[in-house]
Amino acid sequence: MTKIRMGMVGGGEGAFIGAIHRMAAAMDGEIELVCGAFSSDAERSARSGATLHLPAQRVYPDYLSMMHCEATLPASERMQFVAIVAPNHMHFPVAEAALTSGFHVMSDKPATLNLTQVLKLRELVQETGLLYGLTHTYTGYPLVKEARQRIARGDLGPAQGGS
Repeated sequence: MTKIRMGMVGGGEGAFIGAIHRMAAAMDGEIELVCGAFSSDAERSARSGATLHLPAQRVYPDYLSMMHCEATLPASERMQFVAIVAPNHMHFPVAEAALTSGFHVMSDKPATLNLTQVLKLRELVQETGLLYGLTHTYTGYPLVKEARQRIARGDLGPAQGGS
């Protein structure tokens, strides 16, 4: 069975959330990190890629280069989706570039910063027919699941306040 090939934008050295997403992607052994633009600083991106044991030619100085270069690779080699773990203001531009380049997207929250961007994102997803996912990582934490169950059971007492 072949693994699903993931690219990543953001999440390089010094970034907490990138490592979390890489661990989550690796949990079932069905996703493989094959490329990335791990920082807006090209040298930092290169160091991050080397630390992650990626071939230098698959570590990009910026996300636009990554989208362009990956799209030129044979379908059997290029990334199949991109995980966006960059700073919040970059989520929409990276998703837009990925979708228009033919790649599925899994983005950390928030999807966008405003209504104009989210409407454009919806339009791109509809036009391309590609998949778009938005992660809400805290909902998967065991502590959060336990708290939700306790609240639902009424373990913490009756609900207070109105709607």
